[in-house]
Amino acid sequence: MSTTTGFDKDTITGALAAQWESLDALLASLDAAAWEAPSPLPGWAVRDVVAHVIGTESSLLGESAPEADIDVAEFSHVHNEIAAVNERWVRSMRESAPERMLERFRDVVSRRGEALRTMTQEDFDAPSWTPVGKGTYGRFMRIRIFDTWLHEQDIRDATGLPGHEAGPCVEQSFDELVESLGYVVGKKAGAPDGAGVTLEFTGPLRRTVHVAVDGRASVVPALSGPATTTLRLDAGLFARLAGGRVDPEERLPEVERSGDTELGDRIVRNLAFTI
Repeated sequence: MSTTTGFDKDTITGALAAQWESLDALLASLDAAAWEAPSPLPGWAVRDVVAHVIGTESSLLGESAPEADIDVAEFSHVHNEIAAVNERWVRSMRESAPERMLERFRDVVSRRGEALRTMTQEDFDAPSWTPVGKGTYGRFMRIRIFDTWLHEQDIRDATGLPGHEAGPCVEQSFDELVESLGYVVGKKAGAPDGAGVTLEFTGPLRRTVHVAVDGRASVVPALSGPATTTLRLDAGLFARLAGGRVDPEERLPEVERSGDTELGDRIVRNLAFTI
């Protein structure tokens, strides 16, 4: 009898491999100047975003971050130990040529792909640390899909090359994003008990999500009555707001709000939740 937790190994590993392929194709298309373009992440250029992805996958293979030549905790964008480790990987590749970084990316994801192929569904169902708390290894790998896809979008935004806004990798990424909407609506935005919120995503990825507050806020298949507030926005904008990549005050006019617009505004202003 299956004990799967809902994170099917083949589905997750297939989407993660596809995400690596998409990022590979994007990186291979960049010229030298594009690698130095500032990214949406404070203190990081495109090359640093790539170094971060390489470093994370290297860590998952059991490799330690190189020691830095300075105290990375002094940087204003380094807020915790995870960020400090990320910064150590970034600094270790700061002088690497783009061609060398692309080689390192291809090498590490090839080795990670091989490691994942040796795992079983039971391994994916096993308890594991994740960036969002206790979960399973399968959940952790879905977070890796989301994280890598969002970093691909960071690079696309930095270089003016939009794309990869629909498909299995994006669907898995939004499954991960939606998981946190109860926390955003209930805790961060302070939606009152009895409230119901509907979010309608537009663009290449279209999805409608409902959040009900009944003691605590949670994502539900449908609301029991009319929504207290409805937000309609582009799915890509939602991802960038959730990832803290854009200023919610500047982008608020792009979000259609109906019903309790004050609550709607609070939700938009508090969508950022990633570390």
